[in-house]
Amino acid sequence: MRAEIAVSRRGHDAVVRTPLPPPAAVLSFIDAVNHGDVERLAALMHEDYRLEVLDEPPVDGKVANVEGWHGYVDSFPEYVIAPHEIVAHGDTVVVLGHTTGSHLDLPDEDESRLTMIWRATVRDGRLTLWQILEDSSARRWELGFRSGLADF
Repeated sequence: MRAEIAVSRRGHDAVVRTPLPPPAAVLSFIDAVNHGDVERLAALMHEDYRLEVLDEPPVDGKVANVEGWHGYVDSFPEYVIAPHEIVAHGDTVVVLGHTTGSHLDLPDEDESRLTMIWRATVRDGRLTLWQILEDSSARRWELGFRSGLADF
């Protein structure tokens, strides 16, 4: 069953699908990151949200992660995720891309050459997992990217 809500935007009525399909939820999450909108990020996180960044210990729970996003956005207000390719497998969405303005403290041109993969799991239109993985040709192939064996 699909639920919809009517929303008025600039005098036009629009129908917004609720819950968001997994790819739309992930793109909305990335858009919120790119705008430094932690309140919107929080709205897109499930209560049991988990952040996994490479080999670092995971951060569990929405409250702890909202706190973490506030700190990151405050410290790196120009942080942007630039997706190159998105692949959806049911409730799992993977994104190949790069960032600029991050904690790496590199010029944008240099940072944009460093690609990575984000994997998200979505339940009821909200993210339960946001995982950052190292990019490799093997991982691209495994996750179903068309660019599987080629580098950008």
